[in-house]
Amino acid sequence: MRARQISCCFTGHRPAKLPWGSREEDPRCAALKRRIADALEAAYQEGYRHFLCGMALGCDLYFCEAVLRLRAARPDVTLEAAIPCPTQAGAWPPAQRERYARLVAACDYETVVSARYTSACMHRRDRYMVEHASLLIAAFDGTPGGTRYTVEYAIRRGVSVVDLPILTEP
Repeated sequence: MRARQISCCFTGHRPAKLPWGSREEDPRCAALKRRIADALEAAYQEGYRHFLCGMALGCDLYFCEAVLRLRAARPDVTLEAAIPCPTQAGAWPPAQRERYARLVAACDYETVVSARYTSACMHRRDRYMVEHASLLIAAFDGTPGGTRYTVEYAIRRGVSVVDLPILTEP
């Protein structure tokens, strides 16, 4: 098990909650990706070396790709895919399933937290990440849902939170 004190996890919205949806070419999406990369570099400078990603569509995949870029420049970085269940990407569009498979394969570790889909497996994945990290980076707009649940859980557990607000204006 990687040391919690050097581990950082991530939470963020899926495309349905993002003002740009799935249009990653949108300037607001590009700006968020830059802020994620900057937050990762800052975490690295603070001593974080292990990063956990929930591998959901949207912000999670942005984070995963940013960690892989960081790892290319800093070989002591490790990346763990925290997967809620084996069928996580099963109903995704084909291009996103391929992206997911490529990213999971590039991770150093893969942890599947539930043997099958259940109504609680996403929250179980979120708790796993928070319980194995001392820093949470959150791309969050304050609305109810899984991202808010994860932020609130991290705060209750005493995990530091770096907030990356979702910008609605370009």
